[in-house]
Amino acid sequence: MKHLSPQPNRFVKLFCGSLALLLLFGFVEYGISSEITKVQIQEEGSKIPTYQSRFGRKQPIIAVIGENRMTELTDFMIPYGVLTSAKIAKVISVFPKTGPVQMFPALKIEAEKSFDLFDSEYPEGADYVIVPAVHYSNDPSLLSFVQKQLAKGSTIVGVCDGVWVLANAGVLKDHKATGHWFSFSNLEKEFPETSWIKDRRYVADRKIITTTGITASIPVSLTLIEAISGKEKVIEVAASLGAKDWKPTHKSSDFYLSGKDMYIAAKNYLGFWNYENLGVQVSDGIDEVVLALQADSFSRTYRSEVFSVSDQKQIRTKSGLLLHVDKTQAEAASLDSILENLNGIAAVTAYDKNLAEIESRYGTNTAAFVALQMEYPWRR
Repeated sequence: MKHLSPQPNRFVKLFCGSLALLLLFGFVEYGISSEITKVQIQEEGSKIPTYQSRFGRKQPIIAVIGENRMTELTDFMIPYGVLTSAKIAKVISVFPKTGPVQMFPALKIEAEKSFDLFDSEYPEGADYVIVPAVHYSNDPSLLSFVQKQLAKGSTIVGVCDGVWVLANAGVLKDHKATGHWFSFSNLEKEFPETSWIKDRRYVADRKIITTTGITASIPVSLTLIEAISGKEKVIEVAASLGAKDWKPTHKSSDFYLSGKDMYIAAKNYLGFWNYENLGVQVSDGIDEVVLALQADSFSRTYRSEVFSVSDQKQIRTKSGLLLHVDKTQAEAASLDSILENLNGIAAVTAYDKNLAEIESRYGTNTAAFVALQMEYPWRR
């Protein structure tokens, strides 16, 4: 079965069988363990080579790229926010063209630079290119950009189903790689010349790094910070995120689509009379990592959709992303409720806080289904 991506509407489509079971996850994501250990474990395939300055640059250039029609929200925003906050590199959002970008499953941002503009300003290429999951993973301009950047010496980081972009671009041939649990068997079948690795949240093989999903983007971002700027800096950034563990180990066998998960997905999707429109207040300086995690989590319940709310049409996030606001304060009156403002809490704390609120609203099974999509080891 070919890799399936979400359609550009509120939710991904369902395959309706006898229980109208959900078989299409779209950009399902991966997890970061909340269990803390004091010792960072460096294992085979987890060591990102130490950054070596090129072209006389004082700091590396990191391009976080996407696709204008649909780009995974957390895959994009988490690396962008974490790497920008570290102040160890120039981090740039780059898309095929400038203009609005619809994120999945919620929110809309503005593309900072086009591929052509980036190429003209940085003809030597980026030092690192972060590739999130996108709807059109075989888009020619996207594949060409990745291929050209690798040829120029960039390190390519495929986050979650961003691995499909790397695989379609042909850059994973004869490499080790990993991917999200839902996509793993299809990746193995379609790209047999790649060695697919389980039980790792991220795998580094020469100039190619791949991860499992949403919450794997925090540990891989921290590992990248350590490669660029050392242990002291990564400990500082990790503390600000509430992350004391960014080791690569992960138990892949814990995550699979069970009959119960299919049932709750179909039940929630088909129970349209219980559907909720939720708002989240946004303003200049909001933490885009925490915002992305909240909007993403609640939009994966199949019971709700999340809209940004502000008295401004556009706001700038903490790390400088331009966010197009969905609803004015007046329009927000038509929403079912406004979610708690989580701005200011540690990003890792947001995982459990969001799931606890989802459990309170929609039940334990729905919260567990969201955690499964994120591949987060919640109560496992």
